[in-house]
This record gives sequence, structure tokens and C-alpha cells, in this order.
Amino acid sequence: MNILIADDSPEMVQILTAYLKKAGFTVFSAIDGEEALDIFYQEQLDLAILDWMMPKLDGIQVTKEMKKVSPIKVLMLTAKSEGEDEVTSLTSGADEFITKPFHPQVLLLRIKKLLGISDSIQFQDLLMDPLTMKVWRNEHALELTKKEFELFMLLYKNRGHILTREQLLVGVWGMDYDGVPRTVDTHIRRLREKIGEEKISTKRGVGYLID
Repeated sequence: MNILIADDSPEMVQILTAYLKKAGFTVFSAIDGEEALDIFYQEQLDLAILDWMMPKLDGIQVTKEMKKVSPIKVLMLTAKSEGEDEVTSLTSGADEFITKPFHPQVLLLRIKKLLGISDSIQFQDLLMDPLTMKVWRNEHALELTKKEFELFMLLYKNRGHILTREQLLVGVWGMDYDGVPRTVDTHIRRLREKIGEEKISTKRGVGYLID
């Protein structure tokens, strides 16, 4: 698949180009809005990654021009973090919005999701990659242990249903686990501290669930 990266920072273009080529994408690059449009009209592109603040034509202008004639997916990069900027970006035609600084792997997951080739999972402010067992919250990487990740994924896959401690123990630790059920409580507490207290509900005397 063909991806255009347009950013007036040569360093940013170089880093993203290397990262996306490693992931198997064909990459075209531009350092201003006019060059981005020139490439757009010359090549068959699947996705454009556009910096909002570019010389000659900014990312918003470029997005509008592209969307007039093509269903191309557009992911906007920006240092702007205000809510109204995200609204402006999305209403101009952008399909996704990500603020700088960001983790390259988060960007890659967003790209794959836009192109329909992603195994990543978005839940509220969390982005999860089951293949690497990595989790980001508002673009910041979380340090989850393997058990914490498996515990959360088990609850997520069964969201809306209460899972008992015994079910969680078997699902995460296995049938042969000879520890105590309260191990689940300890891991739930640590997990909540990392992902947010409100995401996992306790049903006293029964178990846990994600609504």
C-alpha cells in the first residue's frame, strides 16, 4: 500500500519513512503542502499523513483538496492539542487525528486501522495491540505485565458479563494454578491504577466486569 508523509520537519519525515517502510509500506514524502498535492495527483495513494502546520498549503487545505476528488484516507499530525483543533481537523475531511509527540508504534496502529489491516483494539482512551501485548493510554505507553494484559483482555472480551475470581484464575493462570483467588484482586488493583479506576467494575461477592 502507498502512503504519503507530508511534514516540514526532515527529521520527522525520515523517521516515519523508515518506520513505515520496515512495516512493508511504499512511502512518498513531501516537505510542504504544494509538494504533497503534486505527489497526490501523480501517484495512487491509499493514505496521506499530513502535518497541520506546513509551508505554502497547510494540512487542512491539502486535506480539503484531496477529499474533493478522492476517497483517500487522511491522518492529521499536529502539535495542537485543543479540542476545537481536533474538530476542525475531522470536519475538514481528515479520518484520524494524532498529536505530537507520539509513539511511532501508536501511529502505525492507527494507520493499519484506517486501512483495515489492524488487529489493534480501541477501548475508551486505551489502544491495545494483542500481538505485542502493548497498551497506550492517550498515546502514552503503559507498563502492563503479561498477566495484567491477559486479565484485562479476558474482561474486555467478556464485557457486559461478570467473571468470578475462579473464572479469571482459570482463564489467565490456568487450571493447574495452586495459588489463592485473592491473587486476582491484587492484579485488578494494579491494573486499575494503570488504566483508570473506572474501567473495571466490582460486583461485591461475585466478581469483576467491564460494562
